[in-house]
Amino acid sequence: MPQLTAITPQRFANKAWKRQSGYPFAAQANILPIVMAELAKLVPVVPLGFVQTEGRFQMVAITALQPGMNLFIAHDGRWLGGYVPAALRGYPFQLAKPQDQEASILCFDESSGLLVEAGQGEAFFDEAGTPSQAVKDILDFLAQTERNRVVTQTAVDAVQAAGLIQPWPLNVQNGDKTVAVEGLYRIDETALNALDAATLHGLRDKGALALAYAQLLSMNQLSVLEKLSLAQAQMQAQAASAAQGLAMLQGFGLSQDDGIIRFS
Repeated sequence: MPQLTAITPQRFANKAWKRQSGYPFAAQANILPIVMAELAKLVPVVPLGFVQTEGRFQMVAITALQPGMNLFIAHDGRWLGGYVPAALRGYPFQLAKPQDQEASILCFDESSGLLVEAGQGEAFFDEAGTPSQAVKDILDFLAQTERNRVVTQTAVDAVQAAGLIQPWPLNVQNGDKTVAVEGLYRIDETALNALDAATLHGLRDKGALALAYAQLLSMNQLSVLEKLSLAQAQMQAQAASAAQGLAMLQGFGLSQDDGIIRFS
């Protein structure tokens, strides 16, 4: 679980942080929240859909059809797609809104393992106690993303109000069994094409029409999940083979370092 701590001079003046190398923290996230500003970059990369929470829909990128899996992240944490969603690029920073406050505050996930002592990474504050430029840049990025998230949700709400969201019938192969995927939704293209002009204009003005067509177009990327699943299996087999080879070397009293085999 994330351990979010508000970034204050009192708590972080003598601390620093290391930039993440890869995205292993999201290796089990089979859906990722997205915003409209990145739709054009997401459509050619990953299938998009909707999930429902307490009667309200949210638009997401689908990174796997099985829970607890992210096919876009390799075993070493590399992102295998061409575009990295904004939801991942702010980590380990996050905006959080305390229950007793109107404004959000910038927090750091101390469970990330990226918090270090001053001088060992990027500083949170300068000598005057002012946030460093790196922290300011991250805050600006997260604030822009959050503002666009509000716009995105308005568009999703409009699509929902127009009756354009329907369950997405999907299946996934689990061994020799075919299992239905539940909880994912898509745009009802038939209902969209049947809308009257006034409703279409209203959706267009809220950006909801573009969002709906983006979801429909992105459904072609379901094949990407199949290809990534095969690629992941191949990478895991290669890693297992390499580990087996190393174990054999060690069994013969040999070691391998930097591509050189040495007697130990």
